Amino acid sequence: MIVTLIVICEVGFWVLLAAGLALRYLARRERLGAAVLLLEPLLEVVLLTVTVVDLKNGAQPDWKHGLAALYIGFTVGYGHYLVKRADARFAHRFADGPPPAGPPRYGRARARHEGGLWLRTVVAAAIAVALLQLAIGYVGDAARTGPLADWQLTAVRAAGVHAVVALSYLLWRKKPPRDGAPAPVEDSTPLTRR
Repeated sequence: MIVTLIVICEVGFWVLLAAGLALRYLARRERLGAAVLLLEPLLEVVLLTVTVVDLKNGAQPDWKHGLAALYIGFTVGYGHYLVKRADARFAHRFADGPPPAGPPRYGRARARHEGGLWLRTVVAAAIAVALLQLAIGYVGDAARTGPLADWQLTAVRAAGVHAVVALSYLLWRKKPPRDGAPAPVEDSTPLTRR
């Protein structure tokens, strides 16, 4: 049931995002669009509530509860960032907004961008670890909560791997092409009007 709810929350996130942006830019109902976008955090509240009720009803803590905590952590850490990027692309495509800026490609600016993404991962992992710790305390039986502790380690490992990736952008900065050399093709091409 929890895995199904996680899938529903993920689909719901994208449906609410599309509906909010369509209301904002296509229907020109900016306030209503913003209200729909503000409904997105309710999905995580529902998931958290169902997970707590499932544990309260005596369910064996397992990977599903850990995955729910990681999903909630991810949406807290990255949700605003994803909405903001989607909003910029939608505004460009449907409301004559400026082309969205992609991430910096070179040097210190790219390293700073990657560091910012890593900080989002740290926030996501911290939220997940905290929720899992609360669940471990709520269940109160160390013999049953091993899978939740394993998910805590998974969250910390993910933040650690991302730290290594972000650090690599700082230590080995990519340099822009020399004058006269063709610039590499941008991999995050903005959507264009047809």
